[in-house]
Amino acid sequence: MDFSWMQRELKENAYPGRGILMGRTADGGKAVTAYFIMGRSENSRNRIFVEDGKGIRTQAFDPSKLSDPSLIIYAPVRVLGNKTIVTNGDQTDTIYELMDNQHTFEQALRTREFEPDAPNYTPRISGIMHAEKGICNYALSILKSNEGDPSSCQRFTYTYENPKKGEGHLIHTYRCDGNPLPSFAGEPKKITIADDIDVFTRLLWENLNEENKVSLFVRYIHIEDGSYKSRIVNKN
Repeated sequence: MDFSWMQRELKENAYPGRGILMGRTADGGKAVTAYFIMGRSENSRNRIFVEDGKGIRTQAFDPSKLSDPSLIIYAPVRVLGNKTIVTNGDQTDTIYELMDNQHTFEQALRTREFEPDAPNYTPRISGIMHAEKGICNYALSILKSNEGDPSSCQRFTYTYENPKKGEGHLIHTYRCDGNPLPSFAGEPKKITIADDIDVFTRLLWENLNEENKVSLFVRYIHIEDGSYKSRIVNKN
């Protein structure tokens, strides 16, 4: 299988920021989602992923060094029935709560916009995976400023029905490192998905920038019955 996209999208990019990927294994039997975080500041790097019910949350590795929890402590992954929600902020809770009250993924995100962290105005990226009875589909969203202008919020949702076996898509917050950080642009990147969760987890972790990577979460969901396997890798 061709995993050259990892070199292109991850290894050669010192700072893609936070990233969500979703797809389907080549054998067609498993829906795949992953989420990674990176950090440049001490506050951002002082984090780990921990399990929280069927999902995960971020937690300070050293609580004494936590200076501002507002944008770095949240639940990146929550599960609502047969839907797995993955985001880079507290919009996970917004999506969960509003979808639990019969709103759509897009309707929930209409209540939110990019993060208020001037001058970067970090995009809010979100994904939702639906896997049940042999069928899977997913959607990825990004809410971002207009090239750094906070007076305009640009909203994009990309929906993938019956995804091709062995294929997935990746979206991340930043195009590359910079000051201010430039927001991700264009459609989510097409990627290749490995059949084995441990192989894929290792490939992802090894291709993230060594200095800036913080944590990685990977989940493989059996499409037929909803059972799953998860992996968490923390640098700390």
